[in-house]
Formats: sequence, C-alpha cells, structure tokens
Amino acid sequence: MLILGICGASGSGKSTLAEHVRDALSCSCRIIGLDCYYHNFPELSYEERCKLNYDEPAIFNFEELYLDMQKLIRGERITTKGYDYVQYLRNDKPDLISPPDVLILEGIHMFYDKRLCELMNLKVYLQVDADICLLRRIRRDLLSRGRTIESVSDQYLKTVKPMYEQYIAHYISDADFAIMRGGANEKACTAIVSYLTAELAAAKAGGIPAPSAG
Repeated sequence: MLILGICGASGSGKSTLAEHVRDALSCSCRIIGLDCYYHNFPELSYEERCKLNYDEPAIFNFEELYLDMQKLIRGERITTKGYDYVQYLRNDKPDLISPPDVLILEGIHMFYDKRLCELMNLKVYLQVDADICLLRRIRRDLLSRGRTIESVSDQYLKTVKPMYEQYIAHYISDADFAIMRGGANEKACTAIVSYLTAELAAAKAGGIPAPSAG
C-alpha cells in the first residue's frame, strides 16, 4: 500500500486534489481526511463545542489515526471514521475499509505527527494565497456546513489564521514538493499519478503484491 500525504491551509484545495488523484488512478484508492479523527466531546453542550479550537493540532486524535494506519499496513481492515460539521460531533460508521493500493491522507495538520510522515511515500503541500483560501472556506462553510458569515469570520480571526501562521505554513518544509494554484492544478495531479503508478508497478515487478480493496 502506497500512502500519499496532502497538507495545506483550510481552503487550499486538499480534498479537490485528493479526489482528482483518486479518479485518475487505475488502481484501488481510498481517501481519509484528518477531520474524521477529531476528538469527540459529546459531554459538552453544542454552545461549548462551538467554542473549541478546531484548527489546533491537539483537537485531532493522531494516535487513533496512527493505529488505524498500522492496521491497514498489516493488511487488516478498519472502521470508517466520520464527522458531523453541523453538530461538531464524531459520526463514525460500522462500514469496514480494506487496505487499498493507494491511500490518500489529507488535512491541515497531516504533517504534524512525524510517525505518520514516516509512513508516507509522498508528501505534498498546497501553497495557495491566503485570500483565496479564505474565500473558498467562506463558500464551503456557508453552503455545506450550516455556518453564518459571522461565525466563519469569527473563527477565521480567532483560530484559523493564528494556527496557520503558527503551524500550517511551516509544514511546507516537511513536503517532498509544493503545488501552486490549489488542488485543481492538472499538471501536478498528472505528476503525482505518474509517480504512484510507477511505484506500484515497481513493487509488483519486485514481487511485492500491492493490496487490493475488498
């Protein structure tokens, strides 16, 4: 199983790039977002959950994600993790995920845990102008996450921008290469797909069977 890591600011196009790569590959591929591994706080009221910092590394359960990656690498299946952005609660499913040929991990802090970085065959950072990221985030949160313009702007100023400056902007130094203009960069997608395809072919030629999704 090859693991592609995609990191970048909120609104930089991580999900878009992951989906384009998945759709262009001719092998089994699965995308897992870091957002699915938020720590869960059902004991807090909705109002209290709204006030949490969802852009800091500590809000994510990296240990759970790392253990799931270990299971997939061993050829074991894992349960499907999920998150409800409207209620700010985990929304896991019992459906099982089998090890694919290519696993794509994407998230704003995907390069934070060095154990996970060591598992990645390729690490990509999306470098996009902050204004563009903000506009994309506003559109996404208003249309699909039930937010108001006031809540989006408040969260951006209190947590998104500070966490980007403190952490996310520096992850570029952990990447194998950076992509400009966001996840819709077709040439970058083609380069990534070519690399992954070649690596899979080399593994098969060397007698190392690539796992297939079941």
